[in-house]
Amino acid sequence: MNTLATDRPTSIAWTIVAASFGFAVVQLDVTIVNVALPRLSVELTASVPGLQWVVDAYSLVFAVLLLSAGVMGDRLGARRAYLIGLAGFALASAACGAAQTAAELIAARAVQGIGAALLVPPSLALINHACAHDAKLRAKAIGFWTAAAGISIAAGPIVGGLLLGWLGWRSIFFVNLPLCALGMAITLRVAETPRKPQQHLDLRGQLLAITALTCLTAAVIEIGPLGVTHPLVLTSLALAVVSALLFVRVESRVAQPMLPLRFFRLPNFSPAVMFGISVNLTYYGLIFIISLYLQHVCRYTATQAGLAFLPLTATFAVANLISGWMAGHYGSRLPMLLGAMIGASGFALLTRLDAHSSYLAMLAPFLLIPSGMGLGVPAMTTAILASVEKTFSGTASAVLNAARQAGGAIGVAAFGALVTGGDGRIVPGMHRTAWLSSALLAMAAVVVWFGIRRQAARPNDPIGSETHL
Repeated sequence: MNTLATDRPTSIAWTIVAASFGFAVVQLDVTIVNVALPRLSVELTASVPGLQWVVDAYSLVFAVLLLSAGVMGDRLGARRAYLIGLAGFALASAACGAAQTAAELIAARAVQGIGAALLVPPSLALINHACAHDAKLRAKAIGFWTAAAGISIAAGPIVGGLLLGWLGWRSIFFVNLPLCALGMAITLRVAETPRKPQQHLDLRGQLLAITALTCLTAAVIEIGPLGVTHPLVLTSLALAVVSALLFVRVESRVAQPMLPLRFFRLPNFSPAVMFGISVNLTYYGLIFIISLYLQHVCRYTATQAGLAFLPLTATFAVANLISGWMAGHYGSRLPMLLGAMIGASGFALLTRLDAHSSYLAMLAPFLLIPSGMGLGVPAMTTAILASVEKTFSGTASAVLNAARQAGGAIGVAAFGALVTGGDGRIVPGMHRTAWLSSALLAMAAVVVWFGIRRQAARPNDPIGSETHL
């Protein structure tokens, strides 16, 4: 931690460790369940749409509650909200491990998403508060924070495969209990942040956000088995559009909106959010399909499938740390641009895989994709935080992470729909998702080129100021 030395090195080090630990646990559960999907389909008699809901029940609730969680963190204090989130996450994980049916598991995963939502905005607020005096320090700290999450996302299938092979699928949830206990012990050593008790929850906005995103996800998931013209699909899409429009209307009129629309007028904010959506949509959709591809097409065991993801873990970690250094020295634009281009190249290489591909043929995309994601995400987060005043860091990080998690949920729903209908559809579906992902990241690179400014940011410029990155 000597790279983060300041006049308060010990305090800042504990803050970074605590914040990174909780964020890592949250992101671990985004992907750890993927390698268990084939086992769940047998033991809990779950269809492909059911498996999509096992993944998306967590990501969806996580996404729609992040905005309110950011406000709660500002009201209660980031450390207090963070501890509540850890406790709730542990209890929900125990319920997941005890589930006897697919419906029970989906419900418990949704509750788990509530705890996760209470962890992410406060974790970033703790870092932003501790490092507010130094923009380069903040960029490096965010690099560590995102590295922990990146390692967890990439390690999820590996850890899940090993636990599945040794202890069964329930262990992938029970492992969270000691992890959350350790996280709470570390967090108790961190100083509390200033509270904003005047902040109020925007209940109308929250309800409309839940309705819009849930209906959109449900429609996309059900397109595969029901078809795009089915009344349930059309009704869900219509409700999603109406709810989204009403959400924007409400947020533009309330005194304290859950989503301050003025954020999107700040330099760098909107392009960074669009970048985050593209990254999560493509990567989460990929992990879902690759897990099915390895076990259903390549006939890997759960342990072998988990170990197949090993190159993603180390690559994520290294790329995250490089991104933090690059953002601190050159601003966010360069690592985001490089990350999108490298990721797009990796997805394009996935189209060369088929049912007979060797693991060696998978290595290039398995290295390039996390390299691109790892370079882009820390820089994107730095761009968001540098655009707002530190007292709004919880809300700003909630906006970013809500958009990212929503993108991830839609990615699983959309890409999963392409492989619904039997094992014979997995390889063609993977090829289509790879081309779509490559195109999305290429578009993200264009957005970064024109939307992210080159100049390094001044720390903690107030909202509405001309902050540049």
